[in-house]
Amino acid sequence: MSFFQDPPRYHTLLVTFWEERNQDPNLPNVWRFRLENPRTGRRRGFANLEALVEALKCEVGESDEEQSMGNE
Repeated sequence: MSFFQDPPRYHTLLVTFWEERNQDPNLPNVWRFRLENPRTGRRRGFANLEALVEALKCEVGESDEEQSMGNE
């Protein structure tokens, strides 16, 4: 198979993140995240960094489950 017959896949995603400040000064502020596909306009929101990273792993087919299966 020729290199040019099977070009690499790629995705373009826009990551937006912002800090939500807590009304109670004794509680920490939290970061929120959003992925947007500029081609389709699809948006997905995430409550924490771990959820965002897991979604990105799924985009490239490397979820924790798949990684653990590959390490056995």
